[in-house]
Amino acid sequence: MELDSKKDVHLDGPSAGSVSRLEVLEGPSGRRVRSEAERARIVAESLLPGAQVSEVARKHGATRWQIYDWRRRFRQRGMLPPCEASPPTFAPLVVERALGELPAPAIKLEIAIGDVVLRTDTSIDGEQLSRVIRAVRASR
Repeated sequence: MELDSKKDVHLDGPSAGSVSRLEVLEGPSGRRVRSEAERARIVAESLLPGAQVSEVARKHGATRWQIYDWRRRFRQRGMLPPCEASPPTFAPLVVERALGELPAPAIKLEIAIGDVVLRTDTSIDGEQLSRVIRAVRASR
């Protein structure tokens, strides 16, 4: 392989003297410079339904963190819509009571006033509860 100019040659060691061995490495090395259009294509591919960012990154010789960074930058410039989490999907809750089982007990309410604990259910009247709390406080 012939080299057209000195800019294509990198020698390790002192510049004066002869070289006994010269190795030429072909292919990309160091940082890869990608055009804006190329980044946009890779980001678009990573956003396709079912696409895995790590696979897209591997396919294009990038890292998944680069793709996440490109997405963020495109969003900041308004070139992508804001990231919206998909709404969670829930399975319906089915509660069945076994035959002969008693109904669930009423929800209990516990109020601690110092070393006194009042326990009642949530159906208690608010005014009645206030009177009980005032009575407990006054007795202390």
